[in-house]
Amino acid sequence: MPTRVMAYLQDSDDPLTMSIQPPLFETQEERNARLAMEEKAQAISDNIDEELQKVVAAERRGLKPIKILLLGQGESGKSTTLKNFQLMYDPKAFRSERASWRAVIQLNVVRSFHSILDAMARVPTQKSEASTSDAPQSPRSSALQLSVELLAIQARLQPLIQAENTLIRRLTMAGSGEVEATQRPKVHSEHDAERISGEAKQVFKELAINSGIPWKHAFNRLLKSERESFDSEEGIDWDDPDDPGAVIHACAQDMIQLWASPIIQQLLEKQKVRLEELSGFFLDSLERVTAVRYIPTDDDILRARLKTLGVSEHRFKITTNGSIRDWKVYDVGGHRSQRVAWAPYFDDMDAIIFLAPISCFDQVLEEDHKVNRLEDSFKLWTMIVSHPLLKHTNLILFLNKIDILRSKLASGIKLKDFVVSYGDRPNDLDSTTTYLRRKFGGILHEKSPLPRVYYCHFTTVTDTKSTTYILSNLKDMLMRQNLMRINLIS
Repeated sequence: MPTRVMAYLQDSDDPLTMSIQPPLFETQEERNARLAMEEKAQAISDNIDEELQKVVAAERRGLKPIKILLLGQGESGKSTTLKNFQLMYDPKAFRSERASWRAVIQLNVVRSFHSILDAMARVPTQKSEASTSDAPQSPRSSALQLSVELLAIQARLQPLIQAENTLIRRLTMAGSGEVEATQRPKVHSEHDAERISGEAKQVFKELAINSGIPWKHAFNRLLKSERESFDSEEGIDWDDPDDPGAVIHACAQDMIQLWASPIIQQLLEKQKVRLEELSGFFLDSLERVTAVRYIPTDDDILRARLKTLGVSEHRFKITTNGSIRDWKVYDVGGHRSQRVAWAPYFDDMDAIIFLAPISCFDQVLEEDHKVNRLEDSFKLWTMIVSHPLLKHTNLILFLNKIDILRSKLASGIKLKDFVVSYGDRPNDLDSTTTYLRRKFGGILHEKSPLPRVYYCHFTTVTDTKSTTYILSNLKDMLMRQNLMRINLIS
């Protein structure tokens, strides 16, 4: 029988001292294990302290890092812009995270089908219609009937709900997530806001990840590196018996058939469920992303949607004309509840990239159905350009999601129906983008404490080629300005 060692407690009212005292009775083996763990933890802590001291010392000796803050409302493209920085300046780290992003993309796909299944569930069956024939019918569904084949597919896709729960557990297993954090209604149109709030309808809630916790590394700890099936380059364990990808692959043909169904497309249109306009849309690539050995491409990772909470800092070493500089890029949550975290980062920033999703002129905020998303971007931009701490900060404006704006205008959705001041201008891309550029520019010239230049770009930040060109020019501009500030060039 193992010998137990008696630990003598000291009289103390300090709860911290009491919490770190060894157990009253522990075996010698348990004591050795505890001391080894404490020694290992201390070594890790010492290494972290040493690295922090090196960073501080390097910043004191050399040039200060260039700091960029990404701002904008939720789903404006901030995290995608950050991913572009990572792809350009730290591609090895970017691609080492494929296993984590594979799970995120699978979750995006499953949640899209959850929306479709919910839309189907709102269509009365013939039996229920017969029993309520005297009751008023919903205009959204009364003209549509789901075939027996579609109802059979609906039943066969129910395992996707369990796959969704498994993916959420995996992505939040280390306490890094806030499950069901933000409601995502099925309808995004401003005209539907009043109806949404008045109906007792089911809504989606969005998974959110705390950016202050390394969720990607926590996910990667699930991988079994000792297995022969483990792909060290991609970080994916193909023989994982609990991989939700197996369920998704088994449902692939039904998913493809359901998404291609004209009846389903009519149903989604009637209920104004516009999945293709949401971040994390992969339903046009189902055959590829549901494959057994699916590996996300760079473009897939850029398009993946995962809401972030809090503030995350990312460091890059960037070279321009032979000069290497440290850059820090900060990504902050854009949800209304997260905006209080913006102000502490306003001081000492070299540039702010503000993202305004101009395609959202006909949508409302997820967190407040009474607020138009474009109007919210105008108000946020006003707050940024008028803030006294930012009067000397470079401002770069990304009027983002121009590709979706082009599609909406072509489909007949009119900007003037949502922006009264647009008047009777033509509803084409050139006229609307000219108006929006002038609108944001006018706010800056009117509200800025000092006269200054700002840089405006129409962007689709999921397009790597155009975004790389813009960020490369931005890099050169900021490096030159920084050097001029410290009188290294004239």
